[in-house]
Order: sequence, then structure tokens, then C-alpha cells
Amino acid sequence: MNKTIVVTGGSRGIGKSIIEKFAAEGFDIITCARSSEQLESLKNHIKLQYPEINIHTKSIDLSVKKDVENFVLFVQSFSLPIDVLVNNTGKFVQGQLHNEEEGLLEELMRVNLYSAYHTTRGLIGGMMERKQGHIFNICSTASIIPYTFGSSYCITKHALLGMSKVLREEMKPYNIKVCTVLPGATYTDSWAGIDLPIERFILPEAVAESIFSVYSLKGGANVEELLIRPQLGDI
Repeated sequence: MNKTIVVTGGSRGIGKSIIEKFAAEGFDIITCARSSEQLESLKNHIKLQYPEINIHTKSIDLSVKKDVENFVLFVQSFSLPIDVLVNNTGKFVQGQLHNEEEGLLEELMRVNLYSAYHTTRGLIGGMMERKQGHIFNICSTASIIPYTFGSSYCITKHALLGMSKVLREEMKPYNIKVCTVLPGATYTDSWAGIDLPIERFILPEAVAESIFSVYSLKGGANVEELLIRPQLGDI
């Protein structure tokens, strides 16, 4: 039986690259995103490239707690042991504390933190029973340095880093590894329209390959934090 990876926000960017990498390594896929069209395109692509792989998709909005609960039930309906969980769903909006739109912090907390919190709570029980599993939380360099042009985003990514640290300590007795991934500027839709060469960015495929390398470490080794920056430095 194939191993199973669950990836939130898997229809594009880093999430899509993670799915492609793990599918190439023989993993079955369960994923979600808001766009049903993008999910259908992803499913068709994976089935064409890797016909032996099972991929299950669900169109939902993880900023809504009820949708998170529905996704957890969707995952559980397959009665599969989850080997890897990637909390990838996230959103970036520019703004500063004194002038950003009212309610932005609450919105980004729901997307960038609460979705990961509730998804993890809903799915981690099986890992704990089996005493086996690997969780990757996709944070950002904004988790460790201040983004003065993205105040609420920075706050929520700091919070996700804190959640990861707590979760890692809690899961040590259960042999569950927790890795925080902190990519810098990655060439995804978030940077659409910016007048910079692609060489100034990290490719999402590089993030996916790095995550698979961390997952593949043998024995009791765990990469707790994976910091990836563009070779020429932050943008």
C-alpha cells in the first residue's frame, strides 16, 4: 500500500510542488483548495503522470472553521494512515499596523494559523496511536524577521512558528516529527507582476525537494527548522 500525504492549499505554488514531488516518490495524495477548477486540473495532471497514485481533492475554504472540520472528515473517510501532514494554506496581504484594513489581522489569523491548528488537531490522533508521522508547517522568513510591509502576515507567521515549537515538544513522546519550513521569497503567484528576474527567487520545486529530503532522514534525526533563502539574499 502506498504511503499517504495530506497537503492543505495544494492547487498551486509550494503546495502543488510538494504534491508533485511526493507523488513521484509513490505517495497517495489528499489535498484541498478553494478553486475546484484548479484542483481538477491538478488531479488530471497527477493521474496522467503517475497513474498508480490515488489523489483525492476537496474544494473548501480553510479560513472557515466548519470547512476545516469538513476537510478533516473527508480525510478520515478514506481510513488511511497519514504518514505526512503539510499545513501549507496561507495568505499574504500588504499593510502596516497603523494603516492596514480593519479586520485583516483576524482574517489572516484564520487562514495562516487557525487552519493549521484545527487541521492538525483533527488528524494527529491517528499518528499518535501509531507513534509515527511527520508534520511540516509552512511558515516564512516573516516568522523570524519583521516585515514592515506586511504587518498582520508577519504576526500570524510568528504565531505559526510558535505553534510548531509547542507541537514538536508535545509530540516527542509519540515519535512524531515536526518541522517548520521557513522559505524566503518563492516564485509563486504572491509575487506576480514584480519586476525582478526569476533568479532572485526560490523555486517552489526547491522547497518541495528540501521537504522530501527532510522526511527521508533515517532514524531519530529531525530537522526542526528548515530555513531557505534566495542565494542572493532576501528581497
